[in-house]
Amino acid sequence: MGIKSLKIRRSLLFFSLLFVLCSMLIVPGTLLAEETEETTTTTQVEESIAFDITYPEIKAKDGSQFTFKADLNFVGEEETTFNVAAEAPQGWYVSIQPSYEAVDISAVKVKPGSKESLKFVAIPLTTQEPGDYIIKIKASNDELSAEAELKAVITATYELNFTPANGMFNTKVTSGKDNHFALQLKNNGSAAIEKITFTSSGPEGWKIKYNPADIESLDAGKTQDIDLSITPPDKTIAGDYMITLNVNSENSTDKIELRVTVQTPTIWGWVGIGIIAVVIIGIGFIFTKLGRR
Repeated sequence: MGIKSLKIRRSLLFFSLLFVLCSMLIVPGTLLAEETEETTTTTQVEESIAFDITYPEIKAKDGSQFTFKADLNFVGEEETTFNVAAEAPQGWYVSIQPSYEAVDISAVKVKPGSKESLKFVAIPLTTQEPGDYIIKIKASNDELSAEAELKAVITATYELNFTPANGMFNTKVTSGKDNHFALQLKNNGSAAIEKITFTSSGPEGWKIKYNPADIESLDAGKTQDIDLSITPPDKTIAGDYMITLNVNSENSTDKIELRVTVQTPTIWGWVGIGIIAVVIIGIGFIFTKLGRR
């Protein structure tokens, strides 16, 4: 009985140890499986879209096109179609295009985890004042939406156009007299030009004056009439002379090269004719005297 009881005890001890060992292996495995399942559940992808714009602000002169490049990034589980639109100020048109082709689009398909490159071409349809113009862009479907702002900055242009009123770059003058010549100054820029002055260069002793002598401000698109007075000195030799007329401002300059033909005053013409007549009469008288002898 003693030996038999000992064997039973050993058997019970063996099975007890085996049970504990199995429990130690099974329980952690079950917990690991539950933990893995929980982790899988919590790492589910959350869908989102967003614009990525490298240059959201572009500067250019009036009449230029503004081309903005933007990537539409999508995080999701399957390919999705998004509507794309742009809202521009009055007098502007915005063409939405894929980056690789010049065609207008209103929707785009994006694969999960990727991006679609787009172009937003903003075109001013009318003359625009210098300043900032905001363009709002949007991509959306029934569940997701992304918005961004683009800024088109129109910079001012300054251009003076200085011309003779009659379009002729030559004139005739009389020496010793004030001779008037009409000029026009136009602002072809997109902003007012201020503190405009006039200068000139010509033959020595010539007087060249402008009326008005300067202009405080000339608005864009406006024209100012200028009266030019040219006074060659008395007894200036008849012929052609060149004078240079300059207009200056901080932002723009222009000039006119004017050919001036000096004519002898009428009184001197008659004096010349009289002298020639006297000489001819004198020569005739001498020949008459000599002929009688």
